[in-house]
This record gives sequence, structure tokens and C-alpha cells, in this order.
Amino acid sequence: MNKRMASLLTLTIVAVLLLTACGGGAAQKPAEKLKVAFIYIGQPGDLGWTYEHDRGRKMLEEELGDKVETIVVMDVPEGPDSEKAMRDLIQQGAKVIFATSFGYMDPMLTVAKENPDVIFEHCSGYKTADNMATYFGRMYQPRYLSGLVAGKMTQNGFIGYVAAHPIPEVIRGINAFTLGVRKVNPNAEVRVVWTNTWYDPVKEREAAEALLDEGADIIAQHQDTTEPQKAAKERGKLSIGYDSDMAKFVGDTVLTSPVWNWGKYYVQTVKEVLNGTWKSHQYWGGMKDGVVDLAPLSPKVPDDVKKLVEQEKQRILSGEWDVFCGPIKDQDGNVRVPEGECMSDGDMLSMDWFVEGVVGTIPTGG
Repeated sequence: MNKRMASLLTLTIVAVLLLTACGGGAAQKPAEKLKVAFIYIGQPGDLGWTYEHDRGRKMLEEELGDKVETIVVMDVPEGPDSEKAMRDLIQQGAKVIFATSFGYMDPMLTVAKENPDVIFEHCSGYKTADNMATYFGRMYQPRYLSGLVAGKMTQNGFIGYVAAHPIPEVIRGINAFTLGVRKVNPNAEVRVVWTNTWYDPVKEREAAEALLDEGADIIAQHQDTTEPQKAAKERGKLSIGYDSDMAKFVGDTVLTSPVWNWGKYYVQTVKEVLNGTWKSHQYWGGMKDGVVDLAPLSPKVPDDVKKLVEQEKQRILSGEWDVFCGPIKDQDGNVRVPEGECMSDGDMLSMDWFVEGVVGTIPTGG
């Protein structure tokens, strides 16, 4: 080997050694993405509760897709059976689990205690642990605003309400809606029919039709389907939607809809996990946070009603007033919240009584 070739060989070896030392040899292993799981009571579909959670999940992927991988499990029954779904997700490597229905609360608490290295987030519940938080929105605020619309638009003062399960969340929504109705129409009544469902198109339509048969000229509801709104439209009546803007599928007979916007919360929460600042909490955001809002009002709603709704919305956003501030009476006429006082979050979250103006009872165990 001549001197020139020897020099070239030496330079080549040195170059390879330098590249290897600087990481220029074998390709670097990509950072593993954080696996974030979502448990749904149903399927996203086109509208409704699960659809809005899934829309929030997609926003999370859009904003943090380079760092996060999401996993979805649908049609998971509430109760003990949901524990298996959570354990399966952990086996798949999930480090954050969002459970999006009330009935997942106790199962999640059980699994959270067994897996302290996993972060658990439960929607609408009230039980926490060091690695388990709760999150929800003050849906009662846009519910109240939608009640103002219904109270102004009813012709006969008979508004029907197709109610889901007799839990504080649903009772609180009925009460907030009724307070809005009665503010503008003191003699109007909100009659409640329970279905004990979150998503059952047949039962929810039947409940709405029963209320329409009795004379209701506006139908409101708490479930995921648009069947009550469709039933009202078919009878030439009006309705109030829920979860998503139901006017998109039913039309302008849907006067407005209290709606959810979960994306901002999901993004912020996962950012906290990624940067190591996440701590257990009980989040209950309102319209000011953007997690809840009121869908655009139907063209059928007069300008003076739109103006009133906007005025009341600004009162809430300013923080100077909230829906459950007194005086508020119950169905029997007893003052539950005196003038000048407001209900605490704890009292609202455990609400088990109806306000004046609601016609109906809360089933035992509600």
C-alpha cells in the first residue's frame, strides 16, 4: 500500500469514528409518543355527547399529534364492566385515560388506585385520587339562556322536557332551564318525563310525543339524539337542542342548543402531563372558559329576544351574577336560596330538588 492510499484510509476511518461519536452512525430512535385513551358510552355519530368528546380528541391530535397518540374505546357500558376496558387500555400502554360518562366514576377510582403511574380523568363525577381528577362544564349557564328563549317563544306556557337519568347533572339542567323560562314568562311550566336513557332514539321520541300529545308547544331534552327535536318539528312545534347545534340536522325549528367544546380542556390537560405539571383537580369551567356555550339562535327568534339573551350572557361572563343566585323557590314554594345569596358549587353538584315551575317528580334514588 502506498503512502497516498494509506493516508486516504486513515482519513476515512477518522471520519467514520467522528460521525459515530456525533450520532451520525445508526439512526436515532424516535421519542415514544404519550398514549392517551378515551372511553365512550356510545359512538361519535354526527351529533351529541360522544361526538363532542371525539371532536375534542381530534383537536388534541391536531395540536399535539407529534407528541401524542390517542386510543378510543366505544360503546363501553357504565358500571363495573368498564373496569376491564380501562385495564385493557393500560395493557396497551395508555398513560392518560379520559372516561366520558358519569357511570365510569367508581370503576375508574378502583383502577386508579391499582395503577398509580397512570393519570385518570373522569367527566362529570366528584371522586378523586392523587392520580385521578374530575372535569365538567357549567352547562347550567347556557341552559338558562336557552330557557329565556323558550319562555319567550312558547305560545301556551307549556314546555316539555325529555329528561335522561335522575342525577344532579340532569336535575341542575332542568332547574336552570326553568329559571330562564320563568324569568320572562312567570306563569309558564316545564313538564318533565324521564326516560332513564342517554341514547335511545325510540324511547326519547316516545317521551317527546307524549308531551306533545298533552299540549307542549316546545320540547327540550338532555339526551344525545335529535328524535325529540324531530318529533316537535313533525307536529309543527319548536324545540331546544343539546350537546351539539341540532339545528344543523333538524332545521330552524330548533331555536338554539346548549353545546359542549371539550378540545381546549383536553389540549391543556395533556400539555400539563407532558411537561410534568399535572396535579389532581376538580375542574368545572363555564362559558368564560369556552367549554360550554349557546349555539346560534334560529332565524325564528325575534331580535328583542336575541338582545335579551346576549345581555344575560354578558352578565354571566362578567362574573357579577350566576344562574343559581337567589331568590329561588322550590316546587313547594319554599325559599331555597335567599335573595343576595348564591348556591355553592357543592350544593349545585349535589342538587336533588326541583325549582318552582317544574312539573314532575324526581324518582327515588335520583
